[in-house]
Amino acid sequence: MVRFLCTAFLLACAAAAHGDVSLNNMFGDHMVLQQGISNRVWGKADPGEQVTVSFAGQTKTATAAADGAWQVLLDPVKDYGGPHTLTIKGRNEVSFNDVLIGEVWVCSGQSNMQWAVNQANDADLEKLAAKFPGIRFVSVPQVGTQEPQWNFKGQWQVCTPETVGDFSAVGYFFGRQLHQTLGVPVGLIDNAWGGSAAEAWVKRDKLAAHPTLSAIHEKWLKEEGNAANAKADFEKKLAEWRETAAKAKADGKPEPGGKPNPAQHPDGRMKGNARPGNIHSGVLAPSIGYGIKGAIWYQGESNATRAHQYRQLFPFMITTWREEWGLGDFPFYWVQLADFKAERAEPAESDWAELREAQSMTQSLPNTGEAVIIDLGEGRDIHPMNKQDVAMRLARWALAETYKLPGVACRSPRYKAMEKEGAKIVLTFDDVPGGKGWRPFDVAEPIGFTIAGADRKFVAAKARIRDDGRIEVWSDAVAEPVAVRYAWADNPVCNMYSSSGLPLTPFRTDDFPGVTADAK
Repeated sequence: MVRFLCTAFLLACAAAAHGDVSLNNMFGDHMVLQQGISNRVWGKADPGEQVTVSFAGQTKTATAAADGAWQVLLDPVKDYGGPHTLTIKGRNEVSFNDVLIGEVWVCSGQSNMQWAVNQANDADLEKLAAKFPGIRFVSVPQVGTQEPQWNFKGQWQVCTPETVGDFSAVGYFFGRQLHQTLGVPVGLIDNAWGGSAAEAWVKRDKLAAHPTLSAIHEKWLKEEGNAANAKADFEKKLAEWRETAAKAKADGKPEPGGKPNPAQHPDGRMKGNARPGNIHSGVLAPSIGYGIKGAIWYQGESNATRAHQYRQLFPFMITTWREEWGLGDFPFYWVQLADFKAERAEPAESDWAELREAQSMTQSLPNTGEAVIIDLGEGRDIHPMNKQDVAMRLARWALAETYKLPGVACRSPRYKAMEKEGAKIVLTFDDVPGGKGWRPFDVAEPIGFTIAGADRKFVAAKARIRDDGRIEVWSDAVAEPVAVRYAWADNPVCNMYSSSGLPLTPFRTDDFPGVTADAK
């Protein structure tokens, strides 16, 4: 009888556990659902199990598929605010409380997006003031894998002085500006990974099928093959060392040297942030499909040596994200690389300048925008602490282009065309207020221009703003100029702003092959 009762109890527990409806951790207390769209809610249950989802006066049902997966689409909710309760019923019932309807943004990229409020300017004051119950955030841990993950370890938090310190500084300051300006709840999803390469954020099979970017996939196939052999060799050497160490211990002798270093295990790079698809599968996959308004992005440093390739890779990444999210061409705004490394007095080639150029080119995609921060970097630190101004320039894009607020400037001036007038080149620009609204910083004359003749040797140039807003550039050393560049260096000395306070986008008028033209 005791055995029968124990067996029955265990079977009942197993059945109850097996029947539990579960949800992805994107869903939880304090979450924010995107206003005005059909929000997807998904999870797992027993195959064939009926699942009912209730929210804000509506009820949706679904039947779990053969693999246990289920999903429903909620009707759009037009009214901001809350709190609401989201209830899911199957054989069990799960409820999430304090759910708000607001604006949800993904905050992605590498370390400059990951950099926390604790590491930004005035962190102590920023945290003291972070009393915003209408701002919520969730962070997705860094998991590098080729196997798409269904879930992650994390939960939504309410913004308080105690919770904000470890969250993305750029993400928080961006969200705070939206929250204060629009007066609506804001949800922020931080999935940034320091040092990550853009190809790690792209689904592996899509990269492999691309006509030119497949070269990245092919290169990694070779490395993966080498890693498998290296792993076997590493584990063999480790086993041999352990055997020698055990014998030494038994003989009363000291532990031998030469132990293989765990940090050199080949699995480290295979699970890292550069392998194509790793971050897509391990970090991005669990949140793809959650209702969002758009994404902000700060990355590029790790791809600078392959900047020419980034011209294709970056827009390809954005396009595939949009396809996978299924929300159309959602807003995608990024930060152009800041100035970094030693300032150079003489003109020089620069892979960072070429990466900035590739970023600017990506604005050819619809519903995109670039926050130029060539003035906000620190030569000695790849992680500048001024994350507030970075976030404000991103927020300008969202407020002006996504939320259509009048009078908000967001576009940095951009080079449009050139014409030669004798020994001078005259430049025309887009996005200059009134066509001639310039404000050089610190000194009256424009700084940061270089000029070259047919020999392609650039020299420092003089420049002057004409009454009509065009800028003329010349050098006494170049009698027959053919090309002009501006802020073309890792860390250029430059000073041109529009009267709206936004810096001139670094540019070149030429298309000479750059230092990364052949990099793969």
